[in-house]
Amino acid sequence: ATRIDDEGFAHPVRYIAPTWSPDSRWIAYSKRLVNQFNAIFVYSLESGKTRQVTDGLSDAIAPAWDPQGGWLAFLASTDFGQNVGWLDMTSYMRPLHRSVYAAVLKADGATPLPLESDEEPVEDEAADEKKKDEKKDEKADDGVTVTIDWDGLDRRVVALPVPPRRYEALLATDGGALLLAEMDNLRDDGGAVIYRYDPESRETEQVLEGVQGFIVSADGKKLLYGLGGPAWFLTDAAGPKPGDGALTLGGLRMKVDPQAEWKQMFREAWRYQRDYFYVENVHGLDLDAAWKKYAPWVDHARHRADLTYVLDILGGETSVGHSFVGGGDFPDVERVPVGLLGCDLEIRDGHYRIARIYDGESWNPRLRAPLSGPGLDVKTGDYLLAVNGVDLRAGENPYRLFDRTAGLQTVLTLSAKADGKDAREVTVVPVGDEEGLRRRAWIEDNRRKVGELSGGRLAYVWVPDTAMGGYAAFTREYFAQQDKQGAVIDERYNHGGSIADYMTEVMDRELLGYFNNPVGSRQPWTAPNAALWGPKVMLINEMSGSGGDMLPYMFRKKGIGPLIGTRTWGGLVGIWDVPMLIDGGGITAPRGGFFDTDGNWAVENEGVGPDIAVEQTPLGMRNGGDPQLERAVSECLELLKTQGVKLLEQPADPVRVRRPR
Repeated sequence: ATRIDDEGFAHPVRYIAPTWSPDSRWIAYSKRLVNQFNAIFVYSLESGKTRQVTDGLSDAIAPAWDPQGGWLAFLASTDFGQNVGWLDMTSYMRPLHRSVYAAVLKADGATPLPLESDEEPVEDEAADEKKKDEKKDEKADDGVTVTIDWDGLDRRVVALPVPPRRYEALLATDGGALLLAEMDNLRDDGGAVIYRYDPESRETEQVLEGVQGFIVSADGKKLLYGLGGPAWFLTDAAGPKPGDGALTLGGLRMKVDPQAEWKQMFREAWRYQRDYFYVENVHGLDLDAAWKKYAPWVDHARHRADLTYVLDILGGETSVGHSFVGGGDFPDVERVPVGLLGCDLEIRDGHYRIARIYDGESWNPRLRAPLSGPGLDVKTGDYLLAVNGVDLRAGENPYRLFDRTAGLQTVLTLSAKADGKDAREVTVVPVGDEEGLRRRAWIEDNRRKVGELSGGRLAYVWVPDTAMGGYAAFTREYFAQQDKQGAVIDERYNHGGSIADYMTEVMDRELLGYFNNPVGSRQPWTAPNAALWGPKVMLINEMSGSGGDMLPYMFRKKGIGPLIGTRTWGGLVGIWDVPMLIDGGGITAPRGGFFDTDGNWAVENEGVGPDIAVEQTPLGMRNGGDPQLERAVSECLELLKTQGVKLLEQPADPVRVRRPR
């Protein structure tokens, strides 16, 4: 085998997508450059040389050959910009549009966009028949030869009239039509939308949606695509229609030898540590010794869970934080949807009594509270006497009466008194998961506590992670409290994700001046305007890790404020770019470790320590206390005395007209 090229970076998203030319003499592919933009390359099998087609000033991916060898199409973006920082939160929600281009390969080659006459055509049946015969001859000619005139190739690139979208793939079909896949992150099914560009009509139309994977056959005639699960279709690539060519896969069966698979997967997992681990010495682990020690254990595995256990031990030998295993071919066991009411129950007078009702968010349909909302006659202190007509008393498991009620109308018998006097029936719809409701209550309780302890002077912002959820929560909560004089940033239980440079850049903004506001309150606009001025402190604990390690590290590095709480988890070797195992399971082999600006490995297995250590002791947390939060408020209030920002009022009107006397 001949090694043509490699990606050059351990990047989680690769667009290399090699594709053969119609005459099998060239291979086109995309490759990431040092500037982290992708460029199109073409390799010649005859010369063994590779040439770069695009200049690298735009991000170019997904090359596709014209079946007749006249041009090479590809996708390119000129607003790729901050998307190069794939690990940075500043790359979130950045616009990314790709357009379709075609490079005419021969110096005298025909453009894919010939000029069109504005005169009415005269019908000539004989000429039309001649054109049809010529097209048939073109298709019948298998002797396509691709010739590339490199001189001036960059000046022969033309933009095709395809609306720019977030395209991720481009494939050519036998008739010259192009299929494009647009990724829409807002779709519930997470699938792609497929468009078809017709080079003759120069029109683009949507042909499929919700597509989870697709590929065109080597001759460009057939399209295979899936909609998730067993829904696969094989249809004509030139004009695919939804539902055509459905494949019946429900009867497919495969005989599996679990022991043989498990041995292969263990060997593969061992190889992942050898080949993908972020440093070659695997933290000093003798991999051969680990193989000899644990490989015999697989012989005794009798269930996929046994293999998972052995794989977990193997990963643990590497002494790295991000060592995880999961998934695999487990039995498909039915999960019973138990309904939940989003409330706390307490036992009182021989019955269950509602001690607290958790509210949702009226503007968030995914955070629905079963017992709160318009028209629901449910109050804290009500006794729950029966569910769907079945009596409920203290000592009985209340959840047995909510078996399979999640998402279904359920009748509750409630009363303000334990004896059932004046009992009433209320119809509610239980949820299958109330974690979000309880989390929201914890956040709002903390916000109220910070407000009470600070006299309304401090903001409270909880950052659940450094992925999209944390990005959304921070953006929503931080800027909504710009009127506060300081802030407590709570990143306890932060489960990580990306590098939260966006958050630290926002919190570290410097007041540079003002613009006057000549109406209303006349309170000037600050420059920059979107900012929360004043001191900030950050809460951390041992359940904050990965991106939750990096956030306080950067908070301290930038000198934004003190860290309060306990040392973070200490896992800053990131996981990405490792294939799945044969049965769909996986084991991590961390790919990128963090080291500081002095050239020292940092944070991994160490964590980020607090400037002010505060433990959450049982005594301190009794009766709803939160020693860490309370200390954070007191420290921030103390900082207000020296670091508080007093915004200026508009000065006297300026006199700028000067006339000679």
